Amino acid sequence: MLSLIQQQFKDATDLLTETLDNGYWKMELAYFPSLCDEKIKDGLFIPFSYRFDPDEFRRMLRANPKYEKAEDSDKWANLLLKGFVLIEIEGECYSFKSDRTLVSEPGTSEVESSLQGPQSAFSEDLDMNMFLVRMRYNVPTLTAEPYDKGSYSNTSIMVLYDRELVNADILKKLHLKLDKLELDLLHASSQLVKELTDRNHRLFPTIMQTERPDRVAVMLRKGKIAILVNGSRFALLLPVRMFDFMHAMDDDYDSYWVNRFLTVMRYAAIGLTMVLPASYIAIVSYNPEIFRVQLAFTIDGSRAGVPYPSFVEVFVMLFMIEALIEASVRLPRIVGSTATTVGGLILGQAAQQAGLVSSIMIIVTSVVAISNFVIPNPDFSQSIRLMKYPFVVIAMMYGLSGVVVLFFALIVYLCNLRSFGEPYLALFGSRAKNSAAKEKG
Repeated sequence: MLSLIQQQFKDATDLLTETLDNGYWKMELAYFPSLCDEKIKDGLFIPFSYRFDPDEFRRMLRANPKYEKAEDSDKWANLLLKGFVLIEIEGECYSFKSDRTLVSEPGTSEVESSLQGPQSAFSEDLDMNMFLVRMRYNVPTLTAEPYDKGSYSNTSIMVLYDRELVNADILKKLHLKLDKLELDLLHASSQLVKELTDRNHRLFPTIMQTERPDRVAVMLRKGKIAILVNGSRFALLLPVRMFDFMHAMDDDYDSYWVNRFLTVMRYAAIGLTMVLPASYIAIVSYNPEIFRVQLAFTIDGSRAGVPYPSFVEVFVMLFMIEALIEASVRLPRIVGSTATTVGGLILGQAAQQAGLVSSIMIIVTSVVAISNFVIPNPDFSQSIRLMKYPFVVIAMMYGLSGVVVLFFALIVYLCNLRSFGEPYLALFGSRAKNSAAKEKG
C-alpha cells in the first residue's frame, strides 16, 4: 500500500507514511497531518499501541463506523485528500475518518437578518449544516444524496428533499444536470447556480441562495429541493418562484396585518426602483402635462441651473449610487459603512449646490436606493437594480409610452420564465400539485 501511495504523491512532502510495530502486528498507515485532527490519536494510535488486544482491535475495525474497508486502490488518493487515514493490517486495507473540523458552532445570519426568528445560519462545514437542517426538519422522510463535484477540488455536496413531497420530474432533471456537471474547482454555491441554470444570461435568478436553515426547512416542507456545498455557507433551493424571493422569514413570525403591509411595501419598492428614474426622465423631457401646474413649475425651477438634459443627470446620480454600493461591499467592514454614508452625503450636497443635479433628482435617487434595499433576497435585489437601466434607456427615446410598453414586456418575460420546469409567476408551489396528484391517484 505504501509503495503505491508514494508513487501517486511523489513530491508531497507533507504526506506521512509509516510502519508501526507493537510487537504483535505491523501496521502501515498513510495520512496528511494537516488534514486530520486529534481523532487519529484516540481512534487508532492508542488502541494499537497502549491498549492493544488482537480480538478487540479486530472488532473495532469491523464495528466502528469510522472504519471502512478500502480495497479499491483507485480511491486511495481521494480518501487521503479528504482527511482520511489509510491503514493496512493483516493484508487488508481500511480507511479511518479523521478529517479536521474547523467549525464547531453555527454561524450568525448576516445577509438575511431576522428580528424575531432564529439567528443561526449555515457554516462552511457540511456536517454542521446537515445538523442544522435535521434539527429543524426532523422527519424520517428527509432524504440526503451525496455527490462529489470538481475534478480538482472533489467538493462534497448534499442533495436534500422530502421523498414524499418532492416532484419526481424535477428531481430527475436535477440528477441529469448533476451527472453532466463538469467543473475543475467548486468552491462556492454560486458556481453551482451558474452550472445548473439552463441559460446563464437570464435577467432574474431561478435558483435561490440562502444562509438560513429555517428557510430551507420551510422550502423542504413545500416539496422543494435543497443543495448544500461543503465550504460554502449558502444553500441552494429549487425550483423557486418570484414570490419566494419576496418572502422574508419574519413574515412567518409576524402578525397577519403586519405581514400583509410589509409584503405590499416590498412590491411597491420594486416598482419604484425600476420605474422611478425612467419616469422622471419621461415626464420632465416628454410628458410634463402629467404633473399639476404647481409641481411642474417647481421641478422646472429646480432644474433651471442644470446645464444638460435630464437623462444625463439621472445617469450621473445612478453611477454615484452604484459606486457607493460597490465601495461599501469592497471596503473593510470597520470603515465601509461610515465612508460610504459620509461620501454619499457630501457628494449629493456638493453636486446639488454646484448645479450639476437638481434637488428633485436627489430625492429620486434616495428613494431608488432605499427601495432597492427593501427587497429581502440579495440576488433578486441585484436583478431589480439592473432592470432600471433598460427603463432609463427606453424613456430617453420614447418617453412614458415606452416605459409602459417595456413594463408589460417584462411581465410577459416573467410569465414565460421557468425554474426547473416550474412557472416563475406561479401562485402555488409544487407541494400542492403533488398532494393533489396523490389524492387523485
